[in-house]
Amino acid sequence: MTRRSCAIYATGIVCAHLLIVGIALVVAQVFQTMIHSRLKKEITLTEKSQVFESWKNPPPPVYMEYYFFNVTNPEVFLAGGKAAVEQIGPYTYREYRPRENVTFLENGTKLYALNPKTFVFVPEKSAGNPEVDILRTVNIPFVAIMNELSSYSFILRTFVSMYINRLGVEVFMTRTVHEVLWGFKDPLLSKVHSLKPEVDEYFGLMWKKNGTHEGEFVFHTGEENYLDYGKIDTWNGLREMSWWSSNQSNMINGTDGAVFHPLINRNELLYIFAADLCRSIHLAYVEDVEVKGIQAYRFAPPNDVLMNPKDNPTNEGFCVPAGDCLGTGLLKVSVCREGAPIVVSFPHFYQADPMYINAVDGLNPNKEEHETYLDLQPTTGVPIRACKRAQLNIILKRVQGFPKTKFINETIFPIMFVNETATIDDDSASQMRTLLLIVTLVSNFPVLIVGMGIILLLVLVVLFCRNRQKNEVKRIDFTEAFHSFTTVKDDTAYTQVSDKPDEPSETPANQPMRNGSYIAMSPVEAQKC
Repeated sequence: MTRRSCAIYATGIVCAHLLIVGIALVVAQVFQTMIHSRLKKEITLTEKSQVFESWKNPPPPVYMEYYFFNVTNPEVFLAGGKAAVEQIGPYTYREYRPRENVTFLENGTKLYALNPKTFVFVPEKSAGNPEVDILRTVNIPFVAIMNELSSYSFILRTFVSMYINRLGVEVFMTRTVHEVLWGFKDPLLSKVHSLKPEVDEYFGLMWKKNGTHEGEFVFHTGEENYLDYGKIDTWNGLREMSWWSSNQSNMINGTDGAVFHPLINRNELLYIFAADLCRSIHLAYVEDVEVKGIQAYRFAPPNDVLMNPKDNPTNEGFCVPAGDCLGTGLLKVSVCREGAPIVVSFPHFYQADPMYINAVDGLNPNKEEHETYLDLQPTTGVPIRACKRAQLNIILKRVQGFPKTKFINETIFPIMFVNETATIDDDSASQMRTLLLIVTLVSNFPVLIVGMGIILLLVLVVLFCRNRQKNEVKRIDFTEAFHSFTTVKDDTAYTQVSDKPDEPSETPANQPMRNGSYIAMSPVEAQKC
């Protein structure tokens, strides 16, 4: 057996083994199962887990952008006309949110933690100075007191209204952005505080929220079931809330939005419990995106999250009292936050009923600037980019006994909206890309084996064809040589070579011919011996 034949046989054997083993591994999904099993064990909130430290101290910077609606025609609105607003901002703050008092519970299957948030102003990312810029907006303490007195007698409301007029308090107030956001001593609340000390005399949309947390959380670590990774077990000791009007609406579902279970697919709904909204919301898959070279799935709240109960009956539980429902795109959260009739929506009433948008001039909802979304890396479940956008509104309407409101048309009045953004930092993105490359290579190793087998199969075909072609050439050459040899043997004889002219031979007829006298061949008649 020649070397070429040995090479062909060896290539064929290796090719067959690679194809058989590779196809078997692909069909059995051995490596994919191994990787998935590894991810389920590694991505947990345990001290040995690689993701635990980043969960405690999130590396991506979080920014809070505050936008306010400055009222440009308060007199027209109080006279029964349509309010007009102009958006000012952003006023951007860097948000720091480390986990504190982390304590493992129930053999490491649960985790207790606080999540205080601290805000630091970032002037280079802001449109102005919040301590200088002036804002005219709704006087929320005044509206809160009117709302509180709406169930009292008309006479009491009238006396309170007269007292408020003496203080010079109006329906709209003019303050700096910093005062409206972080707090100021309100003259009306100060009078109430003197009568009821439990009422704070300071007011601000973020009053007492800098350096504080939203409650005590207990999370599932994912040690028992990877699908429970990061899910909230209790909030402030509660497994369900009590202020909504249905059991489903009172459920505390999902995570706090910081982490999600690994191996996310496009068909599932992801749940987030938003403590500032006093409810859980769900996100649905929208599209595939790429962030810093990392493939991700974009999830966003679908239209039915804040849809009117007539179109989505599951939202009836958010009508409090039962049957008292707002239109599509709004959620009344004053049921869990005492005081003013606060309503939450998406910015500029995005995805809300057009009647709310048309009730105020200056609003322009659009998906690019006002949609809430979350970009998740599906293999690890890590948020790569997030934009949480929510708008704070207040219900302004006529209240008998308060003459300042007698011409007001009931309006869901926009106050401000926040754009909370976070994007994975460059170092974390580089580590993520490396991890995903390793996962991809290991998961697709059987495919590589099959590919090598196909390449060797092609090499085998080439070697076989070349070997066969060479054998054909050899056989043709041998046939031609053999044919030439037999032709010459049949048609040739020896002849004498001489420079002399032909003359009769002097050799006697009976004398034998000498050897060596014939050195060339020419066709002559065969001689007899």
